[in-house]
Amino acid sequence: MLAKRLFDLLFTIPGFLLLAPFMLIIAIWIRLDSKGPVFFRQERVGQSGKPFRILKFRTMCIDAEAKGRQITVGNDPRITKSGTFLRKYKLDELPQLLNVIKGEMSLVGPRPEVPRYVAMYPEDTRQIVLSVPPGITDFASIEYKDENDILGAAANPDKAYIEEILPAKLGYYLRYVQTRSLKLDFMLIVKVLPQNLWVTDLPKMV
Repeated sequence: MLAKRLFDLLFTIPGFLLLAPFMLIIAIWIRLDSKGPVFFRQERVGQSGKPFRILKFRTMCIDAEAKGRQITVGNDPRITKSGTFLRKYKLDELPQLLNVIKGEMSLVGPRPEVPRYVAMYPEDTRQIVLSVPPGITDFASIEYKDENDILGAAANPDKAYIEEILPAKLGYYLRYVQTRSLKLDFMLIVKVLPQNLWVTDLPKMV
């Protein structure tokens, strides 16, 4: 939808320019804190099933995926010192503004998953969820902001994610797709910003 694309660019480009100096400081911190690249790239499934490389600030040691799960749980030993802080305040997600500018993502939409988990979506659900661009935030991101801690307390994190959290997230993804509007996008952005800027929670809006 053209209006949604314009909405994304209207917020994303000024936001990226404003945050660029702060992101540079984060990049320097990451390089000083541990060996490895500043950014983490991973294949995710986008709109219509098209794969793309999601961009994040690196928060884990080199070759983290080869050393463990694709999901992060609790006090994962692979997480760096800077990564602990970046993850807590969702600052590792900031580079995804570039994914939005490139048109691979939207500010608001179902979070993009790795191919392994998308293959587990029920067929009818997959078609609906992948009919829109994936987003940086959505209902599920808000409701499961403490997902890592939840999985860290599970006896089998992979099983807990596949059998409990993923189905719940899919419900939120469907809810977003079926009720999406620019007004809803704006309300979700307003709701999620205070959580990441160390401000007290706003009253529930959605």
